[in-house]
Amino acid sequence: MTWLFAPALRRFIVLAAAASLLLNVLALAPSLFMLQVFDRVFASGSVETLTMLTLLVVTCLIAMGAMDLLRARALGWAASVLDTRLGPSVLDHLLQASARGQGGDAVHGLRDVALLRGFLGGGGVLALFDAPWLPLYLLVITAFDPWLGLTAGLGALTLFGLIWLTERATRSGIEASTRQARQASRVIDSALRNAEVILGMGMGRATVARWSAVNDEVLERQMALTRVQSLLQACVRALRQGLQVAMLVVGAWLVVRQHASPGIMVAASILLGKALSPIEQLSGSWRSLIEARAAWQRLQGLDITERETALELPAPRGQIDLERVVYAFPGQRQAVIKGVSLSLAPGQCLGIIGPSGSGKTTLLRLLLGIWQPQSGTVRLDGADIGRIGAAAQARHIGYLPQDVELFAGSVADNIARMGPVDAAAVVAAAQAAGVHELILRLPQGYETPIGEAGAALSGGQRQRIALARALHGQPCLLVLDEPNSNLDAEGESALQQALAQAKARGITVVLVGHRPSMMRSVDQLAVLRDGTLDAFGPRDAVLARLQAPQGAVPAVSAVSAVR
Repeated sequence: MTWLFAPALRRFIVLAAAASLLLNVLALAPSLFMLQVFDRVFASGSVETLTMLTLLVVTCLIAMGAMDLLRARALGWAASVLDTRLGPSVLDHLLQASARGQGGDAVHGLRDVALLRGFLGGGGVLALFDAPWLPLYLLVITAFDPWLGLTAGLGALTLFGLIWLTERATRSGIEASTRQARQASRVIDSALRNAEVILGMGMGRATVARWSAVNDEVLERQMALTRVQSLLQACVRALRQGLQVAMLVVGAWLVVRQHASPGIMVAASILLGKALSPIEQLSGSWRSLIEARAAWQRLQGLDITERETALELPAPRGQIDLERVVYAFPGQRQAVIKGVSLSLAPGQCLGIIGPSGSGKTTLLRLLLGIWQPQSGTVRLDGADIGRIGAAAQARHIGYLPQDVELFAGSVADNIARMGPVDAAAVVAAAQAAGVHELILRLPQGYETPIGEAGAALSGGQRQRIALARALHGQPCLLVLDEPNSNLDAEGESALQQALAQAKARGITVVLVGHRPSMMRSVDQLAVLRDGTLDAFGPRDAVLARLQAPQGAVPAVSAVSAVR
């Protein structure tokens, strides 16, 4: 469990360990009290001695309570620090991994953080802090009598060996059970995201069957692990009781042979119970120990380094440069973007067209820094777009994705990008997007709750509010992926006006569209085919090339209507 000594947790763990040392030293007091009562008070009949011993043991018990409280608080602080330090970084990593299609098991990172936080607040970690002091109790018992020490030592070694063998035998099973449980969780997540399709096409029974097949495997493996755990706990309890009996038998034999006093027999039995208690707790929490260790190892495998640059760069003007950009999806050798190079001056509007699957949306994600190219660079005013940091992206870049997602909250919250709501900035963004009047017609205006994923709005309303979100803060770069896919005539007219105003304010615009009307606003036109830049230049020049008999391309011929 070396993860407990990570730099962020070390001081709290050391404090808890120091408290455990004092706690276990003080825990000797009740046994020594019993020894003195049997061997001194009963023999002398001295009430004064009994009184003094009682005061001493009560003082020790109060100190034990204080150390126990200090240890619990230190571990609570460690859990809080762990969550504060890891939570935001892990969430940032998960967002990046999900956006890049690399989520997989990484989406459970926050659950791993919660598991570690819960472990630090549970009983298993207390057993870890108490178990190392077992030799202290064995030394005291041995000091009473070597035969008693030998009996206690052999019993403790037997218990440790049993737990160790069980851990070795079940570690792989626990890890496999965790993987299968996460697979079942992914099936549920996927079903919930596509609930409308599942219900609309009658796929509910097949979806439930698919989940049940995975979940049955999880239950079967967990039942097997439960059987092993139950057997381990039963063996440990029986062995511990047997050791207590053995200690009494050896102690009684020593008393009969006059090699020890009755007080030694009683004190040694009490000390053995205290010494073996953490081992019994470990047997009941061994699974949580394995899961905590595995959770830390998974978190260690995440790339949660900070992306922000140390130097704050000047506000960009919107100059875009793509330098021989190449990108392939993870695990695939075939590139989907193949050596694309182009430049766009501040305030220009670039339209990207091409057949389905030609790489248009992929190119936009590279342009935004969501995905990183395997080679080449995407630059915003000369800086690598992937290194300018989230804060700069929030201030300088606006994005309207093809599949619009809004968040539970008010209209104003969503336009403000779920940050602090500046009423003037929110209204200005809505007016720039041409959606201000639409919002005022909603039941509560800008304070209207839109529900989870914007369920209270129509597709067109969501898209227009998402455009206002993209324009919030007056970005220098506006990236739009089919921004009119859900718009009616009124919405498309508002979009055209918004694009004209954006160009007038010097905002660089990059958009993907299939409707010819969208291309009327562009200055430059890029044609993608199979991930390569088939044509790039002024709109009219590119259209002329596409309309030529030798360059006519059915997949993009619809843009001829632009003229």
